[in-house]
Parts: sequence; C-alpha cells; structure tokens
Amino acid sequence: MKTTPAFPLTWIAALASVLALAGCGDKPADKAPAAAASAASDAAATTDPMEVVIQAAMADRFKIDKVARHAVASTLEVSGRIEANERQVTRIGAGVTGRVTSVLAEVGDRVRPGQVLAHVASPELTTAQLTYLRANASTQLAERAVERARQLIQADVIGSAELQRRESELAIARAELRAAGDQLALVGMPREAIAKLRDSGSLYPHTAVVATQSGIVIERKVSQGQVAQPGDPLFTVADLSNVWVVGSLPEQTARNAKAGQSVEITVPAIGKVLSGRVIHVADTVTPETRTVLIRTQVENVDLALKPQMLATMSIAGSTVDTLAVPAVAVVRDNDRDHVFVQRAANRFRLTPVELGPASDGMRPVLSGLNEGTPIVVEGAFHLNNERKRAELE
Repeated sequence: MKTTPAFPLTWIAALASVLALAGCGDKPADKAPAAAASAASDAAATTDPMEVVIQAAMADRFKIDKVARHAVASTLEVSGRIEANERQVTRIGAGVTGRVTSVLAEVGDRVRPGQVLAHVASPELTTAQLTYLRANASTQLAERAVERARQLIQADVIGSAELQRRESELAIARAELRAAGDQLALVGMPREAIAKLRDSGSLYPHTAVVATQSGIVIERKVSQGQVAQPGDPLFTVADLSNVWVVGSLPEQTARNAKAGQSVEITVPAIGKVLSGRVIHVADTVTPETRTVLIRTQVENVDLALKPQMLATMSIAGSTVDTLAVPAVAVVRDNDRDHVFVQRAANRFRLTPVELGPASDGMRPVLSGLNEGTPIVVEGAFHLNNERKRAELE
C-alpha cells in the first residue's frame, strides 16, 4: 500500500518564516486611532455652531491679522433729542384776571413783537382806566392851580411859598398819571388806546395779550371763553433759528465730557450729520436715571430741525493707545459684537467681544481679545454667511 510522502522540513520552515514576516508588517489596527481622532475633530467642527471650516481654495478671500494696539480717539455715543433754545423761548400770559374774548394766534404761526395774540375782558382793566382818568383830571387841575398861582404872585397877592406848594402838588399828580399809564400798559393796553383814553375819556373794552419777541408759536393753552389768570402761560413763542441738542451721559463716562469738545450730531429724520460743540455739562446727576445732562447748540436757519426730533451725539475725546480692531472685522449677531478668531489653518470661530464706539474705522477692545490673537479683518461678513450655511446643512 502506497502512502503520500510528507512535506520536507525545509518547506515547513520556509512557510513559517513567510507568515512571521507578514505579521511584522503595518497592521490596519495601528491606523485606526489616528483616523478616529481626525473624524472626531471634523465632527466637533461641524457640531459647534460658532465654528466654521473653509476649503483651502477659499482662503485667499479672507485676510487675517493679529490684534494690535492703535492710537484711537475716544468717542462717546449719546442718544439725544432736539429742543428749543430756552434762552430764546418766551411764555406769554394775560396781565389781568379776565375772560378771553378772542384768540388770534395758533400753533405754528409766525409772530413779531407787539402782535396781538388774544383779547381779555377784565373788571381790573376798567378799574385801572378809571384810576388813570382820575390821575389825569388831578394833573390838569394842578396845572391850572400852578398857572393861577404864578399870575397871583406877579400881582403880589400870594407869597412864593404858596406857589411852591402848588408846584409840588403838580409834580405828584404828574407822577401818579405816569404810574397809572404804566399800569395800563402793563396789563396789555396799547399806547394809542391810552392816549385816546386821556384825550376823549373812552374806555378800552378789553386788554390785549401781545407777543414780546419774534418767533413761532409752539404752544397754545387758551381757548375763547376761558378765564385767564396773570400767572397762566397762554402762549409759548420760540425763536428756532438755533436749537439745542440735549442728551444724557451715564455717570461713569460723564467725566470724559468737557465744554468746548467737538460733537458730530446725526439726525435720522433729516438725513444729515451736523457739527457743533458742547456748551454745557451738568454739575449734578439725575437720580432717577443716574445720568448727567449734556447740551450742544446748532444753527437752524432753514428750520429743518424740529423740537423733539431724535438725534445721536458723537463726542470726540482725547487720543489713547489701546487694543483695537477694524470696524469691518466686527460681525453683529444676536445683538452682540463678534469677531472671527483663527483656531487653525482654514478654521475660525465666531467669538463674542466687548468693543467701544468706532473712531476712524477702528473699534477699541474692551474685553474678549488679547494682543496678538489672529482674527479675520477682511471678509468677516462672508465668512459668517458660510458659517450659517454650514449650520443649516
């Protein structure tokens, strides 16, 4: 019976060597940890909504620079409003207690000094006119008495003492007449009406409320038939050829505002940027708001600025050396300022920061960034769009 011959021992040894060499080569298991780490990193980049990874072909679209110190002029941004210049505002009322018989001016009317705004009928006016007529009669009587005394002293009928007494009475009568006339003018009776009263004795039926300056009627608080008191402001007249811009500074920053500083005033309602200077910084703090009042004055020849319009005041301060980033590098998201910080090649993270107001295209860094941190200084807006697109995908 024949048997199959066994493999030679040399073949068996050679086969074992080949298997051993194959076992000593690179194992797929050795590459697994590196591949897993890379996958985890990519997964983290895609799950973090604030981080974005761009393709290498897009890198030239963005400019990277490090955060550095710059000379930046400190700027205070203040919300304000237009107000009438109080030095050119007059509140006009009646001089006597009485009933308003007519109203001759409305809000928005342009008035001139001496123009009649309303008429008021008053018993006080009648009493004052009667007092004036009595003073006028007493003056005329005293004048005739002095004239007779001069004739009698020439005839040597009376002495000089009697003439002096009558002249003294005449001086007093004339003073009382002037006082009565001034009282009539004070309550609003025109000078021509006073002259007519003196000549003919005709009583003036009402007193007039007259404008004391030229300007525009910005407020009327009177109606026909209303009873007016001397202390009631019936009309407010303002000269709006120049106006105030008033704002409130937080007490922490008020120390940086000084009278004489230049101010840029933006008024959205008219689409203009005006220039002015700080004319007043309050010496007290408003306790309810913990703010300090600040005021500027600007010309308003064309009357485009109207009281109660909203405005923004940018007050230029001293130049300081501070960390700053370009304004174009800032992305506004969720009502906060952000910049894109470079984390690695082609990898960026949207980082919240606290920044001051822009000055000459730079915004000072208050917190959130350190000197030397690489950020995107050009193309931040487009990079944020890439981040949002990646988040949606």
